[in-house]
Amino acid sequence: MARKFGTARIEHELRAKGVGRAAIAKVAIAARATELDRAREAWKKRFRAPPASAAERAKQMRFLQGRGFSFDVIRRVVAGTEDD
Repeated sequence: MARKFGTARIEHELRAKGVGRAAIAKVAIAARATELDRAREAWKKRFRAPPASAAERAKQMRFLQGRGFSFDVIRRVVAGTEDD
């Protein structure tokens, strides 16, 4: 499950299941380290092509936002920025 979701979504799911704060913090640190790669993977699986219009860009960004990825990561993925 974690490979297709962002850090915010993972934290939310763990809180909903009653996991303790310390455990969530450890998971969040690990999740942030790979968030860009996971976002790219989810984006490629769903869209496969950069947005051709502002409406398509917004759609792609909403998809990633719904998965719990951070705005900075979303912006980099949709813009096609390769730097890490």
